[in-house]
Amino acid sequence: MGESPIERSMGTIRAVFWDLGGVIIRTEDRSRRVNWEDRLGLAPGELDQIVFAGEMGRKAALGEASASDVWTWVSERLGLDDQQAQVLRRDFWRGEDLDQDLVAYIRRLKSNFRTGLISNAWPEIRAQIENEWGIADAFDDLIISAEVRLAKPDPRIFRLALDRLGVEAGQALFVDDFTENTKAAAALGMHTVHFKNSGQAQEQVESILGSQAI
Repeated sequence: MGESPIERSMGTIRAVFWDLGGVIIRTEDRSRRVNWEDRLGLAPGELDQIVFAGEMGRKAALGEASASDVWTWVSERLGLDDQQAQVLRRDFWRGEDLDQDLVAYIRRLKSNFRTGLISNAWPEIRAQIENEWGIADAFDDLIISAEVRLAKPDPRIFRLALDRLGVEAGQALFVDDFTENTKAAAALGMHTVHFKNSGQAQEQVESILGSQAI
């Protein structure tokens, strides 16, 4: 039997959505990126902007380019030869860390809630999620921007995520480290948590879930 209109309007949380980069996967060691910025005369944080927010990075996030396309564009933009480009690509990702404790928490949530991932990511990310990191089982659905050709904070990606898990906005909670993304989700009526660190995020999630929490 389906929910009554009254039950659907009560705002009971049925699904918890999570961001990937900056939340589940975080850059804990930025030293190699800082070294490259110093070497190339870039401002602090500029390398991240070039890779992710540059023309080709934005295209990759919408499924219009591959990771190889991005790194070719980046190397040309920075004037690197092939060997330098290979080293930069390797160094850029070396400080990334998978928060296994947070993934374990999401797996526990899945026993009582539907769980989803909403990530602005390049086309290759699904293979990493499923094969390299082995965390796909923590989620009922993976919404990857490159696959759906929509990227946060576009409200359409949140509506798609809600539809695919069969929940109303008021029945969903979304965790992300960018305020423009949490604001966009909140504008649709979703509950949100602005991620700062794993402990803070879990505490706020538990607070919102209240008596529903595991």
